[in-house]
Amino acid sequence: MREGKVREKNKTWSGGLGILKIMILLFFMIFLILPLVSILLVSFVGEPINLPGSLVDPLIRSATLEKISEFSLVGYQNLWRDSRYLSALMNSLKLATGVSLCVTLLCLPMAYAFARTDMPFKKTFAALATVPLVMPTFISSYAFMLMFGQTGWVNHLWRALSGEGVLFEVQSMLGIILVQVFFFFPYALWPMVAAFRASDSALEEASRNLGAKGGITFLGVTLPLAGPGILSSMLLVFTISFSDFGTPIILAPKNLNLIVVEAYREIAGFFNWTGSAILTVVMVGVAALFFWLQRWVIRGKEYGTISGKPMGSGGMKGKGLNRFLSLYTLLVLLVPLLAVGSIFLSSIATTWGHDALPDGYTLKHYATIFSNSSGNILNSLILAMGALLLSVVIAVFVSWFVVRRGSVSLDWLSSIPLVVPGIALGIALIQTFNTPPLQLTGTALLLVIAYTIRRMPYMIRSTMGTMMAIRRDVEEASVSLGASPFMTMATVVGPLMLPGIIAGGILVFVTVIKETSISILMAPTDWAPMSLAVFQNLLRGEFYTASAMSIVIIVLVILLQNLAGKVTRDQLY
Repeated sequence: MREGKVREKNKTWSGGLGILKIMILLFFMIFLILPLVSILLVSFVGEPINLPGSLVDPLIRSATLEKISEFSLVGYQNLWRDSRYLSALMNSLKLATGVSLCVTLLCLPMAYAFARTDMPFKKTFAALATVPLVMPTFISSYAFMLMFGQTGWVNHLWRALSGEGVLFEVQSMLGIILVQVFFFFPYALWPMVAAFRASDSALEEASRNLGAKGGITFLGVTLPLAGPGILSSMLLVFTISFSDFGTPIILAPKNLNLIVVEAYREIAGFFNWTGSAILTVVMVGVAALFFWLQRWVIRGKEYGTISGKPMGSGGMKGKGLNRFLSLYTLLVLLVPLLAVGSIFLSSIATTWGHDALPDGYTLKHYATIFSNSSGNILNSLILAMGALLLSVVIAVFVSWFVVRRGSVSLDWLSSIPLVVPGIALGIALIQTFNTPPLQLTGTALLLVIAYTIRRMPYMIRSTMGTMMAIRRDVEEASVSLGASPFMTMATVVGPLMLPGIIAGGILVFVTVIKETSISILMAPTDWAPMSLAVFQNLLRGEFYTASAMSIVIIVLVILLQNLAGKVTRDQLY
């Protein structure tokens, strides 16, 4: 009798969770796969396609099939013939290649210093290295304009030292590269640190004992051992640079075509569905290729050694070397710190541009944003909270299905947003939900869904790690004692997953607050978040209020990231 009840309860458990799994799959299919398939079809047929309508309305379905029957590669052929599109692709590839190489070279000494030396102020430098991550890239770009623009304080100092003109033209390819290098390097730094730590330092000691000098040992032993990790970091930075929208939209001059900017202009300025669709497909393809290469490098190579001996932590020694690496790291970190300082000075300046420092100081810009732009701040918090709640619900159950049931489909679907640039996802969603029956374009709901899809992988990876640590027999005990499936999830699994949920949730909240491309492309006027308000203020020339709003974003992100770090540490101890 008891065994029959257990079997019946297990059947109910499987049935209820089966329905839930179908609902989650439908969410991904409707709001991720359908838009991507739709934008792919548009790129081939040259006209907007209403796929949601085709599923429910025979007349729309007939019109859609007629359009698909006119399938053509003309659009892609024109991509290679249109000098504007082709140059945009080539320029973006050159930009991403240059940034990935520069970041790798920039990070090599710092990564080695963090991993293998007793460099002074190591903990302080590690904390400061997170500063670039808290600044949205378009705010970083504006900071560089304050520093290196025609009236920037750096150029004031340059001319005071008898220099002429400006150090370099900030609104140029060089300016974009410098911003991305100094604000993307943390994405490569810490994986490279891990690569150096994972390699066996005993081989380096053996090399030095055999008479090799420090430089020869580093080039001949240390770098090859850490090579896969370094290459993986380079590919990751390439993908991030290629997909970045915030920096080019601020610093790209009119004569410099970049694919993300062209795609934005095609949809937002010209309503050219064909051109924007083709550029979106190309962006997704390139990003997916390099993301796959990065994963392949990690999976296909190892930087450990089979020696039977414990790994040491030694490296090149010497006070002189440590001091040099400490000074080098300080100089690299000084650039983003000065950028933050420039934004802050601008936020409290009465006027700034005649001299290296502001003409006067005031807090009226903060008073202005809290009185006139409080709605933008509230919008950001509400939208981020909506994305957070939706992410939590979906991520918890996705983690359960992947870890407990081995759901390959959900694991694969939840990873797709990692390879879709924000501007590409926005264009796909706008095109797909621009007509009935799901006419969601221009609504806050679609904006929250876009945020959720874009940032949900962070939540899923956090909750998945926590789920792996929960013993299966805890859930089985709850079911056998009579708890319903959802009661078990709410009272047993949920509380045990809480640290991972909080850490992942804060990360989702932070990244949504900073989100640029989705906000600029999709946010309706009534729901304009802080990032869009800053962007619009910059376009209108309201630089001081834009700076004040930027500081509010930065402070909010720093506080939330510190909270996430504390939660994560509490989870570990």
